[in-house]
Amino acid sequence: MSNFITKPNLPENRVKTVVIDYRTGLEILSSLAGMEIDVIKTVCCNELYDAIKGHPDILIHHVIGENIVIAPNVFERLAPKFSKKGFALTKGATWLHRNYPYNIAYNVLRIGNLAFHNTKYTDPEILKLYEKYNIKLIHMNQGYAKCSVCVVDEHSAITHDKGAAKVLEDNGIEVLFIEPGNINIDQLDYGFIGGSSGMLSKDIIAFSGNIERMKDYVKIMEFIALKGISIKILSDKKIMDIGSIIPISY
Repeated sequence: MSNFITKPNLPENRVKTVVIDYRTGLEILSSLAGMEIDVIKTVCCNELYDAIKGHPDILIHHVIGENIVIAPNVFERLAPKFSKKGFALTKGATWLHRNYPYNIAYNVLRIGNLAFHNTKYTDPEILKLYEKYNIKLIHMNQGYAKCSVCVVDEHSAITHDKGAAKVLEDNGIEVLFIEPGNINIDQLDYGFIGGSSGMLSKDIIAFSGNIERMKDYVKIMEFIALKGISIKILSDKKIMDIGSIIPISY
């Protein structure tokens, strides 16, 4: 039986299971396997455009502990992968559709006991669970809240979105603001830093690829190092938005 991560995105110990896009490259998979991390691959959501049709931060939301909400589009195909590990699964009420804002219902950002999202579009099943577990949901105009913000620890994050940065700072989160760009994503101009990263332990953050070509590489390195966190690069390729590396259990 899994030991579930109580605070989503913020593991206290070495992670044993992460959720990733079903299209994730072999180099990343090999790096995770080398760290003895099991992967749950998503499935294709045909209702979404190609760039995000397998992104875990679009298809699921880890609420707390064993509780995960899965979009109804993929629930029947994806749920068994989590059930095997003992997760309590909820079928979301919101069907995802191709274009923004009808593809953001599950892309909620969790940092500690706070959650951030464009609350006009948050899935009702997530809202019910937030109420049950006393998780405070704060409005953020950025609907892609999870993928636009890289969670570093309970009190700090990185983003290129000015609006998101202000909301986070207003709620006591220290933010490193970076320039957009230099993160690949299929068929779009650039991806998000949150979508290219994920915590693998309390003091290890993973990035999908080489971050050295990012404009603010030095600032990012320094900000993370000041938090006592080391960086794990999972691939020698250019960093890519893969819909987040979502840690779910030890």
